[in-house]
Amino acid sequence: MTPQNGSKPHAKELIALTEISKAISASLDLKTVMQSILNTLNEHLGMERGTIMLLDPETKEIYIEVACGLELEEIKRGRYKIGEGITGKVVAAGEAIVVPNVGKEPLFLNRTKARDDVTKSSIAFICVPIKLEDKVIGALSVDRLFREDVSFDKDVRFLTIISSMTAQAVRIHSLVEKEKETLTTENLRLRDELKKKFHPVNIIGESKRMTDVYSSIDLVSGTKATVMLRGESGTGKELVAKAIHYHSDRADKPFIKVSCAALPETLLESEFFGYEKGAFTGANAMKRGRFELAHTGTLFLDEIGDIPLSTQVKLLRVLQERELERLGGVETIRVDIRLIVATNKDLEREVREGQFREDLYYRLNVIPIFLPSLRDRREDLPLLVQHFLEKANRENGKQVKRVSDEAWEYLMNYSWPGNVREVENAIERAVIMCQGDEIGREHFPFDLKANIRPTDEGDRLPVEEDQTLPVAIENLERKLLLRSLEKTGGNKRKAARLLGVTERILGYKVKRYGLF
Repeated sequence: MTPQNGSKPHAKELIALTEISKAISASLDLKTVMQSILNTLNEHLGMERGTIMLLDPETKEIYIEVACGLELEEIKRGRYKIGEGITGKVVAAGEAIVVPNVGKEPLFLNRTKARDDVTKSSIAFICVPIKLEDKVIGALSVDRLFREDVSFDKDVRFLTIISSMTAQAVRIHSLVEKEKETLTTENLRLRDELKKKFHPVNIIGESKRMTDVYSSIDLVSGTKATVMLRGESGTGKELVAKAIHYHSDRADKPFIKVSCAALPETLLESEFFGYEKGAFTGANAMKRGRFELAHTGTLFLDEIGDIPLSTQVKLLRVLQERELERLGGVETIRVDIRLIVATNKDLEREVREGQFREDLYYRLNVIPIFLPSLRDRREDLPLLVQHFLEKANRENGKQVKRVSDEAWEYLMNYSWPGNVREVENAIERAVIMCQGDEIGREHFPFDLKANIRPTDEGDRLPVEEDQTLPVAIENLERKLLLRSLEKTGGNKRKAARLLGVTERILGYKVKRYGLF
């Protein structure tokens, strides 16, 4: 090798090795690494028309994976069978071959036709095998200018080192691809589990009312229509929303949930639409909103009736135009979402009272699905109790086997204002408190037993005789607080609104009576 710029040959080789090592460690993309190897050989050592060829294990054909100094058509022509030409013999034998003068070597096929415009007598061709775990997986070849006094032993040794480094790059790429395949398989498995988890058959209930719900889920899942889930708190609206999503053509896309009642008005818009950096105090970085995150997937807006009027206007625009701007931004962002909303409010009354926009109501109420309360499908209660009993046993390491007759009588006569969610909580608590293998009536909390199903005379709060007025008032107040909290699933802000008091006063009363 002729020194350039006063550098010694071994110094150039060291520089080339350093550059190639950096290229291998800098990228996991195999083609990028291989291209860097050939470019380095050309730049630092004058090795021209370098190629890295790989063996296709299925077709047993050797093809050019990457090349330096070759046109695309020349690369396409560079294909060999094992044993064919110099490259084919190197792959077949696993040994390097040097052709000092390609013009005098009949085995040199010049299949790429890249050397037609160069005097063949001035070109030497060096080809070394690429081995991975003693198995030949390809070949590395370069052109050198031919000189009578040049020995190619040093070039062969150096290129053998480079081929070994190339083999390691191939190995790393194979490991990465295998890991990707494993992750992809696991991801698909988890998505299948999600589909099974939210499949309607796993929503407990065999009553006529629930059969109608299952039918509705099946009908709407294959459409893009907006769905409004109606029903009391705890009836399973989120579970139904997920069942619709995971049985739609968007099942492998995001499912994003927003609980509108849990977010204060000042944060709701930023959660919906996101914001740009510097849009307001504390906005230290850009944040994408839930509409953007749900792009191509499903957005589930729970408790839609709690959205303030100011936000309703902006929500209506997004639903109509399918576009938005982040807070503090000017860029218009297009979104493709499937919208599912849920509410336990009487939205029709809210519209009449001016608390909910009529145009937004009609935009949302395309396909309503009504989820029955547990009072309306009491025949499903035994299935629910058994399901939650088994679940509580698994999660808490218990072995409770049954519910006593007395406890069953109590459970069937209770009104369950918190619906399915309340059943789950009650059974889990009973399983934890139970020290034997049978749940008795004593395993249910006192607060639960106080709220027995209303009689035909109406939903009256019982007042015991022979009570003083202050005691009667305290008992009545306590029962009203308990009932409002159970109806709202423990949401103090909503419970305070039901009772017509401030959240602070409700919090004081809850603490005073030791509730929740």
